[in-house]
Amino acid sequence: MLSRTLQTTTRALSRGALRPTLTAATPRLHIAPLPTTRIVSKREYHEKVLDHYSRPRNVGSMNKADHDVGTGLVGAPACGDVMKLQIRVDEITGKISDVKFKTFGCGSAIASSSYLTELVRGMSLEDAGRIKNTEIAKELCLPPVKLHCSMLAEDAIKSAIKDYKSKRVGKPTLGVTA
Repeated sequence: MLSRTLQTTTRALSRGALRPTLTAATPRLHIAPLPTTRIVSKREYHEKVLDHYSRPRNVGSMNKADHDVGTGLVGAPACGDVMKLQIRVDEITGKISDVKFKTFGCGSAIASSSYLTELVRGMSLEDAGRIKNTEIAKELCLPPVKLHCSMLAEDAIKSAIKDYKSKRVGKPTLGVTA
């Protein structure tokens, strides 16, 4: 069937039967040449995001069974980002002595995690628990469409603190008391 259609079409073209006839009333189609410059939609990230993404700080993990380690695991179903943040707390001072993270997600999520680890190291649990996503987003100059990445980081530190405190139930309060 296809070969017959092709033969018929070829014969008709050779006779001129399928050629359109143009009259003075037939509108002419003018095709403008394509511009030589390409329009590329590109979102540029701030240099701080690029720095933390290309050289993330404190990547790794700790043994979550350790009594001085708190683990926070959070995710964003909308975009598929998953963030694991772990803190180690010095039991004498009550301050965060070490922080590690593993993030599976976009560059903004990785940068938010990396920045957060630098921010909370040396902080008390109370101060670290007060960190807001707006601080992270402002520091990294995240665009509005990427604010959920900084929200994940805020949720991760709060989850890690909660996990750490749950391991300390019935144990004495940490830190120096005045």
